[in-house]
Amino acid sequence: MENRKNYHEEQNKLNTVKMRNVLSELPPFCKQFFRGIENNTSSRTRLAYAYDLRVFFEYMKKSNPYCSKMEIKDFPLSVLESITREDIEEYLEYISYYHKDSREITNEERGKSRKLASLRSFYNYFYQTEQIEKNPAILIPMPKLHQKEIVRLDTDEVAILLDQVEDGTNLTKSQKKYHEKTKTRDTALLTLLLGTGIRVSECVGLDMEDVDFKNNGIKIRRKGGYETVVYFGKEVEQALLEYIEQRKHTIPLSGHEHALFLSMQNRRITVRAVENLVKKYASNVTTLKKITPHKLRSTYGTSLYRETGDIYLVADVLGHKDVNTTRKHYAALEDERKRKAANAVKLREP
Repeated sequence: MENRKNYHEEQNKLNTVKMRNVLSELPPFCKQFFRGIENNTSSRTRLAYAYDLRVFFEYMKKSNPYCSKMEIKDFPLSVLESITREDIEEYLEYISYYHKDSREITNEERGKSRKLASLRSFYNYFYQTEQIEKNPAILIPMPKLHQKEIVRLDTDEVAILLDQVEDGTNLTKSQKKYHEKTKTRDTALLTLLLGTGIRVSECVGLDMEDVDFKNNGIKIRRKGGYETVVYFGKEVEQALLEYIEQRKHTIPLSGHEHALFLSMQNRRITVRAVENLVKKYASNVTTLKKITPHKLRSTYGTSLYRETGDIYLVADVLGHKDVNTTRKHYAALEDERKRKAANAVKLREP
């Protein structure tokens, strides 16, 4: 039997290589932390933590008198106890706006919240394993996150978007050159995203063998690594069948034979490429909304909730581990339903 790595296994391998490179720039005790959290986190999460810790230690090297005397790779574990609450508060202020490799980098409340969460996990690990006696990170309150309004496409905008993908209206001359070659793929891809609400990473990770037309389902790998089947309707089925028929006449590059969606170079399409094609088509539909693949997911979630009124079903189909995450996203629709409920029950016949 062919022993091949799927997309997600390949991504884990790439993340592991990147992780080793970042760890080579961090204090040696960081390796212990990442070994300690390995069983409870994804490779992508660990890599994000590593990037966040690198920014933190670079800041400490630059601004903390004790840390500035040595190289980051020479920091001992005891350095964590020399860092104060004030140091961490100043670090959070610093990451609002700073320069690195001649690039301007900014962090708003969500970016700061994530970086503080990384730092808290890091400190908690050494504090709970009784390797340090002080935990200044826990003293810093998490930044208050203001709930963002959900951006989604209206029903008529979805129809305009898909029509435009099929016929190429409003595209530039150079875009139209490639459109004839990619329109069947792009239609299938966008119809799939809009018709199932799967994440862009789940979409690009699909293999030909993951599509089951007998049951109209696709097997996807969710965040956290578990596999599940998501079902699709007639419109998605038709778009996928047309694309797969065309896909049969394409010779993929070696190593990409199983990929469902291929790029113009006949490799597995990337997350970035999908983000770019969504932006290309959506910018001609609405200039007021910044539409990304995730917004197509929100569009599907909204439609499903409006049709079913079942928040648990929406959470399950979208792959939210906690239904409260779903509730938070669709709070406005919940209120709309509650207002309708006020007039649903008649106490006395008129």
